[in-house]
Amino acid sequence: MDEMRAREVLTAAGFSAAAELLALGENAVFAAGDLVIKVGRDATGHPELRARAEREVALADWLAASGVPAVRAAEREPRLAEGHPVTLWLRLPDAVRPAEPRDLAPLLTRVHALPAPTDFTLPRRELLGGVERWLTLAGDAIDPADADYLRERRDGFAAAAAALVPHLPPGPIHGDALPRNVHVGPDGPVLVDLETFSADLREHDLVVLALSRDRYGLDPAAYDAFTAAYGWDVREWEGCAVLRGARETASCAWVSQHAPANPKALAEFRRRVASLREGDAEVRWYPF
Repeated sequence: MDEMRAREVLTAAGFSAAAELLALGENAVFAAGDLVIKVGRDATGHPELRARAEREVALADWLAASGVPAVRAAEREPRLAEGHPVTLWLRLPDAVRPAEPRDLAPLLTRVHALPAPTDFTLPRRELLGGVERWLTLAGDAIDPADADYLRERRDGFAAAAAALVPHLPPGPIHGDALPRNVHVGPDGPVLVDLETFSADLREHDLVVLALSRDRYGLDPAAYDAFTAAYGWDVREWEGCAVLRGARETASCAWVSQHAPANPKALAEFRRRVASLREGDAEVRWYPF
């Protein structure tokens, strides 16, 4: 879905095609007055995309009822425009500063204290579910031996993750717990982007920043502020290496899909796979 198609769907949903584009990725996100409008990918033949949009709106209501600061839906049901789910959200006030890891910790603490919702079902956090699709999209652009290596890692870490004994009680998690999914407004931090909410090991939410510290250049002091605010460092848990390995495997496979058209993505893919093969846990990984 490109911007032109997203604006066509926006018009079909009853909004001006001149709305301000805020982001274009898995969804197209527009601002129109006091609303934020999220245009999802075409759900024709993919009913899970419409179900995901419905669940995200239900999640917003559930979080509001649970007292968790999070983005709020402006309509209780997604619209369907030319096969695309379209959800409406109340626009947040302008951010007063960029979000930091320490802003994320109290929000996760509140989410991790919640029991599972009763009105809808949260899915499991399937970290490795997209590996085969991404490697298939990569095709001949990557070394077949690297693809086979990642498949072997996927299978091994999937089995290891299924056998983990958690330190924290399982339950609702955000699923993509990074500062980019926190908005710090005049009234404090709120969670945004609820699409990856799941019901699984709470440690999933904590391994994300541990990996950011080691692989993506997160300042160790910022990570320490996060763990101090949350009250526990997931690296103390013996299962941390398993969830980290699963995330690293998925991350490598995700990059591979961009290799056919992007030489920088191919170079980054090779860097990441080489660091895994060599067992070097501190090689820096980069965007491309």
